[in-house]
Amino acid sequence: MNVAFVGLGVMGGPMARHLAAKGHDVTVYNRTAAKAAAWVAAHGGTAAATPREAAADADMVMVCVGNDDDVRSVIYGVDGVLAGVTAGGATTHGAAQRIIVDHTTASATLARELAARCAEHGVGFIDAPVSGGQAGAENGQLSVMCGADDEAVFDRAYPVLMSYAKVCKRLGNAGSGQLAKMVNQICIAGIAQGLSEGLNLALAAGLDPDALVEVISQGAAGSWQMNNRAKTMVRNEFNFGFAVEWMRKDLAICLEEAQRLGVDLPITRIVNDFYGEVVEMGGRRWDTSSLIARLRAPDDQPRE
Repeated sequence: MNVAFVGLGVMGGPMARHLAAKGHDVTVYNRTAAKAAAWVAAHGGTAAATPREAAADADMVMVCVGNDDDVRSVIYGVDGVLAGVTAGGATTHGAAQRIIVDHTTASATLARELAARCAEHGVGFIDAPVSGGQAGAENGQLSVMCGADDEAVFDRAYPVLMSYAKVCKRLGNAGSGQLAKMVNQICIAGIAQGLSEGLNLALAAGLDPDALVEVISQGAAGSWQMNNRAKTMVRNEFNFGFAVEWMRKDLAICLEEAQRLGVDLPITRIVNDFYGEVVEMGGRRWDTSSLIARLRAPDDQPRE
């Protein structure tokens, strides 16, 4: 297919690369034009000057930016993606309907808004946030959580999305993907805090943390976080992609949605506040496993 990718950050850049590697004709747009030019130099394809230009000839347009406002800024307006896809004719596969896929972790409210706006113009829409971090994007092993009002739209998009996914599933109508990502982030936050407290106790008690993890990771305490982050957490190594500032953005979305639904998230609230303390320590760009830093003695804490 002709595909466009809008947003070439630590997630979007590798995802677009996998699309090109699968043989799709990729046009990219990034707010920093030099990054788009560098991507094209490395992987081929075309760099566009605006989101509209990127979308003009695309069968599918993927968006992966920062937050709700960022999504609106690249979708709407005279230079936005929606203007580009509605100005085009038939797709390269002969179907009139084009598809916009939003990979941004954003609100379910925005997803429903975008689905309605796209439907007005005969454009398919999927909210499809991802999990797996920078490593998952680099290795094409992301979990993609999808919401789509039209199952046929998802079915058309599925083989393309699998270019960078190990699993991709429609969980319901528009907004369902974003709701699933909220659950994902809530679970990560709780596990990361529990792992931080356990490892900090192990260090205080004089246990060998590596030997400890080798044992308990094989039992009921085992988790992805333990297997992939425990050894680096006790060594104050927090440079693994998904930053605390972005986790706080995601947890704020979770808490807002929970309030709307009348659901209590007591642990999520607490952990979000703990991440705020990590930011105050200078850890805005540390990854989410850095929760342990606020528990360590001052001499054991990482330096910014």
